[in-house]
Amino acid sequence: MNESFSMLAHYGEELTGKNYITDPAIARDDVIKELILTLLTPEKGALLVGKPGIGKTAIVEGLAYRIQKGMVPNALVGWKLYKINIVSLMGSVGETNDNRIEALIRELKELDKTIIFIDEAHLLVSRNESNSVDFANLLKPALDRGTIKMIGATTTEEYETYVLRDRAFVRRFQKVEVFETDGPTTVKILMGTLPKLEQQIGVKLDYTPFIIERFMKFIVDMTSEYKRVYEVSSRYPDICLTIIANALSYALFENLDKATIRHIYKAIVNAKNIYPDAKEKAIQQFKVEFNDIIKEENILLENLI
Repeated sequence: MNESFSMLAHYGEELTGKNYITDPAIARDDVIKELILTLLTPEKGALLVGKPGIGKTAIVEGLAYRIQKGMVPNALVGWKLYKINIVSLMGSVGETNDNRIEALIRELKELDKTIIFIDEAHLLVSRNESNSVDFANLLKPALDRGTIKMIGATTTEEYETYVLRDRAFVRRFQKVEVFETDGPTTVKILMGTLPKLEQQIGVKLDYTPFIIERFMKFIVDMTSEYKRVYEVSSRYPDICLTIIANALSYALFENLDKATIRHIYKAIVNAKNIYPDAKEKAIQQFKVEFNDIIKEENILLENLI
């Protein structure tokens, strides 16, 4: 293998080198504190476990953001955090990938102050004989020596189905449970994440913070737990962020740089993750709750579906 070729550069993304528009992990300080404490423990990695769509990756990005800003204990100042594309690294079933994995581990062992993040960490445990390469076993010695710090993330179901069966692997990781945020916390996350979405899409939501917060509270309420169609991403905050992003995208589709209430209405009407009866109630409530804005802007919502 070419000695100048970097496995980390090819299969990794430096999260501590990203340009963050906002804090990626708003209102998640308690989980990030637990994550940091785990990383400071010798011979331990951290394993974020929780349901899909609740922001596990955002928490790791939040740690990278804090490292970047110097908002961490001195022991982590100056560290670099990389997200590894484990699916590309391991390749398809039956593909020879021992060399890639071993080359990455050798490269990591030569680095100082480096943390790797692997989403879908359950893939580190071989699930069947045909996929015999076990990244976890190759990584264990380096974890024991403390030459590599690692954060993994997986769903509760995958953790219970695959990870728990490898006791040696489990011993090397401290489980950090990540729970779905409550309604008020989700509103804070949406308000804080909006500038990022606006910049990414190129459209601003054209209202005062007070009115925007009204919209956010409504979206959070209409997507509460028992109103959702079950899907892997149908949880706070992802289900709400999808609706907001769709609203901005409707404006972009119309070649506008500002989104208004009619774009939010379109996003609500076309939301895929809400039960039809719950969505119909939300549509009617929307017309009542935002009647002042609808009248002020002289909009006929029925013509927008």
